Amino acid sequence: MTTSLQRLLGLGGLRGEVATHGGANRRNMLLLIQLRWLAVAGQMATIVMVEYVMGIPLPILWLLAAPAGLVLVNLVSAPLAARQAEVDDRALMIALLADVAALTWLLFLTGGAANPFAALYLLQVVLGAVLLAPVYAWALIAVTTLCFAGLGLHSLPLNLPPAREGSLLGLYLQGSLICFVLMAVLLVLFVTRISQNLRDRDAAMAAMRQQTAEHDHIVRLGLLASGAAHELGTPLASLSVILSDWKRMPAVTQDADLTQDMETMRAEVERCKAIVTGILLSAGEARGLAPQRTALRTFLADVVASWSRDGMAVDIRDELHDDPLIIADPALRQVLGVVFDNAVEAGARRVLVTTARTEDDLVIAVRDDGPGFAPVVLKSWGKPYNSTKPRAGAGLGLFLLMNVVRSLGGRVDASNPPAGGAEVRLTLPLSALSPKDRP
Repeated sequence: MTTSLQRLLGLGGLRGEVATHGGANRRNMLLLIQLRWLAVAGQMATIVMVEYVMGIPLPILWLLAAPAGLVLVNLVSAPLAARQAEVDDRALMIALLADVAALTWLLFLTGGAANPFAALYLLQVVLGAVLLAPVYAWALIAVTTLCFAGLGLHSLPLNLPPAREGSLLGLYLQGSLICFVLMAVLLVLFVTRISQNLRDRDAAMAAMRQQTAEHDHIVRLGLLASGAAHELGTPLASLSVILSDWKRMPAVTQDADLTQDMETMRAEVERCKAIVTGILLSAGEARGLAPQRTALRTFLADVVASWSRDGMAVDIRDELHDDPLIIADPALRQVLGVVFDNAVEAGARRVLVTTARTEDDLVIAVRDDGPGFAPVVLKSWGKPYNSTKPRAGAGLGLFLLMNVVRSLGGRVDASNPPAGGAEVRLTLPLSALSPKDRP
């Protein structure tokens, strides 16, 4: 069945967002639409069986107006619910009132309150109690009560043939049995699906709470890193000035070993200053303050070249069909650096970076030849301090990586390929890196 047909019939979309009340209502609306198709089929089957199998004459044309109306309601409400992100209680109330109206019409033409299928009003009440806010649920109880009372006063009796007039009790019991089975099946189907919706909503809310806690953790870490960077800036600047003065001293210039050591010290101090500057830029959202446009291939090549380590080979396998223009995001540069650093710490000697594009997403797969991730790390992937390394703070880099990529609208997956090693796959929407979205 095609996606457009599923949307038209309301047979898909049950995997939508349920973290909000409106999102859960949307899934419940789609579930009501699916149950309504079952109700239409049951109504049609009952009409055919009573008319042609049991031989009881019915006003078929008038009765068919009820399932036809429900089909129309489904064809209108299913595309609307599929397009909307949220549905309010009023829409659910209107949907249930349509079912009540159809049931009332059918009962009015087939004996009214004496019809054993009048018990189906209880099914509507149960659905309303589960789905609706209390004010709407009580309103639905009032509506169904008035309908039932009205049927007791005004309805069209069944035109039973003479052979059936003496078996009213048997007919009533048969109808009651069919009604019981129908209500039981529909309730089981509905309650099980609603229970799944509630579990999905609770899981989504738990995930949101976890992300909020992680975000707060990241904010605290960012403030700590920013403060430390400011504090380190002054002593590093002083060291740079002192080393520049020492470099011109005769005792240093005349000693080749001291001169080499001095150059090494100056290079390390400059590296520390660059790291501090990078922290401050990231804390100040550098990509918004000083955006730098570059081609994707150029950006990746520059990241690999600037990260290079002795004894570590990094290869790039380019599977891109084009070379889109992106913002040279310092955060993304740091993300790739974290992945490379973890590969080195794990004992890898070679890293393969594969770049590809799937529709609107950029996929960067970083695979190394190390021992791979421990099972406990993969099981708790994305949680802070998730590492088998004994040193304090291990695993924090991967945690920060996950949150940076998540803030860009992407995701990070980790695995141990069958051929060995470890693989980290970054999936990023190109729209988050595109210059057109930048001021």
